[in-house]
Amino acid sequence: MKQVVVAILICVLSCQNASIQKPSDIAAVIKEGDKIAIDTKEVLKSDLILNQLEGIWYYHNQPYNGYSLKYHENDTLMEKLGFYKGKRQGIAQRWSENGVLRMVSYYHQNRLTGQYKSFWDNGNLALQVSYENGKKQGEEQQWYSNGELSKLLWFKDGVEDGIQKAWLPNGKLYVNYEAKNGRIFGMMRANSCYKLDNETVIKEN
Repeated sequence: MKQVVVAILICVLSCQNASIQKPSDIAAVIKEGDKIAIDTKEVLKSDLILNQLEGIWYYHNQPYNGYSLKYHENDTLMEKLGFYKGKRQGIAQRWSENGVLRMVSYYHQNRLTGQYKSFWDNGNLALQVSYENGKKQGEEQQWYSNGELSKLLWFKDGVEDGIQKAWLPNGKLYVNYEAKNGRIFGMMRANSCYKLDNETVIKEN
């Protein structure tokens, strides 16, 4: 009887843990696993051959396991990508010619997963969005190089879904609409007095 109770408790606790796991947690698990799975070997990106039908990158006729490197003309590192069994896996990074990190993202089986970030050459954050199974999910934020917010977008399964807004460098709102079920409601204009109610545009008082 005690064994049955213990088994039930283990199942319940396991389900509870699974239910609260966030996409960011999943990405972290993938990244942690990649540290073990991906070989530390590094080769030039130009030495890899992509079989487009398979979606597999080969090195010496074998699916590549390791990292590929690409360099700027001044010999500074431009790009570092991870591969496992020939597919994009783990971290992907790109730098400018002066060594500033311009992009960092993560892959799982050739598909973007977790948080994607890009940066201006001054180091300020330019874009931040999350991916699940290769598709944008949730909030996407974009900034001007001075750090001012330029866009605030929402996605569901890679498609715009929700209130979409954009601002001019002077802070003036110039895009404001709601996307739902592949349709756009409201005007691309600077006021915020419109909203969607049962897929009908109504004006707020």
